[in-house]
Amino acid sequence: MELVGRIMRTASTRQYERSLEMEIDTYPYSTTMTIPPIDDDLKAKLHEIYETINMFAHGFEILDDDAQRLSNELVNINNTLTTSSKDTITLKLSIEEENSFLNGQKLNHEILSQDVASLKQKVEDMQFTSYDGMFIWKITNFNEKMADARSERQTSIYSPPFYTSPTGYKMCARLYFNGDGTARNTHMSLFFVLMRSPNDAILKFPFTYKVTFCMYDQTSAQQHIIDSFRPDIKSNSFQRPRSEMNIASGIPKFVPLGMIQQEGSPYVQNDTMFIKIMINFIDLPKKLLSYAISLNPGLPINIQQHLVKQEEERQIQQTPPVSDVLPQGGV
Repeated sequence: MELVGRIMRTASTRQYERSLEMEIDTYPYSTTMTIPPIDDDLKAKLHEIYETINMFAHGFEILDDDAQRLSNELVNINNTLTTSSKDTITLKLSIEEENSFLNGQKLNHEILSQDVASLKQKVEDMQFTSYDGMFIWKITNFNEKMADARSERQTSIYSPPFYTSPTGYKMCARLYFNGDGTARNTHMSLFFVLMRSPNDAILKFPFTYKVTFCMYDQTSAQQHIIDSFRPDIKSNSFQRPRSEMNIASGIPKFVPLGMIQQEGSPYVQNDTMFIKIMINFIDLPKKLLSYAISLNPGLPINIQQHLVKQEEERQIQQTPPVSDVLPQGGV
């Protein structure tokens, strides 16, 4: 505003000086001076300039206010962003801690599940464990297991462990449904596995006892498949176990697959197979061994042993004595 006033005063003074000069030039001999009025056009222009400057000044004030407001808003936004950034970091840390906790819980759950499964397996094994060197292995879902073996999803399974006595050797059997090695696709392979037991330190090694396998004919024909083998005492399979299990050893060509897979096979009934594993401590003769296996497995073991003893005596009595043959012309 001061600038506008200054401009107007300057313009009036210049107009006055021009008018005065004109009066002096026009009336050189007159001593009377007349001050003419300011031109209306000039006043209008000055007023217009004044209004324009005033408008700009007002605009500058508005811009200054807006700049100040924007600056304040920017400060607020920066503060908000800083707070949000801190909150984000805190939230991220919280999420990481939560994920770490959940991962820990998941790991604990997996460990617990494994422990439960292991405990369940031990309980099941204890239910079926025998302590007399004989074990009847019931194999269910036979067709499914055979299909798994053919596709090589699972080529073999282990039986539950059993013992020769409460303080004796620990062992199990391993069955390859579709055969192992050279017997693959032609025979079922059945093996004996010596396992580490709590009493190995006082047991005698190598393991030397004859092992007999029997696949039960589940019909009245009772045509059981029986085969035996003697341990190779030089093999590591029969030395004292240094790990949970020794290398399996047994009969690769235990039974031809054709006998098992035929329609109505007597060895697979209701999708179930039964295999007996027996440790032959007294080396029973083959005939007596067949008799022992044919006994009703539901009988108590002491009764079975008594019946085997009776059968042994009967067979001895029925065996004709070997008479001395005298040469012709003897005394």
